Amino acid sequence: MSASVQYRVVVAKKDERVDGPDDAEVVFNVPLAVAGEDGFDATVEFMRGRVKAAGPSRDVLALLKSGEATAAISRLASQP
Repeated sequence: MSASVQYRVVVAKKDERVDGPDDAEVVFNVPLAVAGEDGFDATVEFMRGRVKAAGPSRDVLALLKSGEATAAISRLASQP
């Protein structure tokens, strides 16, 4: 996959942990409360509507399937 990706973990209003370029083709948004849950899985939470994603569906689904989205979001959520 060659699309650029940005991950955003929302801590509070106007307080986000961001990884990736501002002009990314795919953007994932998730509240910290969701991303910090034990056993967090971005694919499951995406299907539940608690992880939001914008961009081409094939790229979003590829990132979810590969586990890359879960790993990146979990990494951001664990930062102080």
